[in-house]
Amino acid sequence: MGIVPNTQGRGVNMGQAQQNRRAVLIVEDDAELREFAARLLEDGELDTIECESAEAALATEMLIRGRDVAMIFADIRLPGVMDGIDLAREVRMRSPFLPVILTSGHPPEGQLPLGVDFMPKPWQPLNLLVAAKQALSVSVRLASKAS
Repeated sequence: MGIVPNTQGRGVNMGQAQQNRRAVLIVEDDAELREFAARLLEDGELDTIECESAEAALATEMLIRGRDVAMIFADIRLPGVMDGIDLAREVRMRSPFLPVILTSGHPPEGQLPLGVDFMPKPWQPLNLLVAAKQALSVSVRLASKAS
């Protein structure tokens, strides 16, 4: 199970999500935690797309084109060749204004890419909602200045 669009209970397909609501790409190998974050963000009026690895996240057409995805929330320690920091670096090269928040139960080893935020685990639900709201409002301002 690589990529799971998550719009349960809302009756929204991805075409509608693209037009009406912004989506957060959640990259977390712990399925229970990934689903919890998705439910939380959906209650905050965002659509979510779930991936269990950085490679699965990069394989999504939405991320490659910079459309649909308004923010990435990713664990640092992920299965596969790439970790969350590698994902953040790749995202910065492809979509410099796309907000990225990395999370981990361990302090990040080395420096995070410029503009990437860190949220230590265990995070509180309200902290995730506030961080997402802040990241999304900053990305809207930066994107409007760039255009």
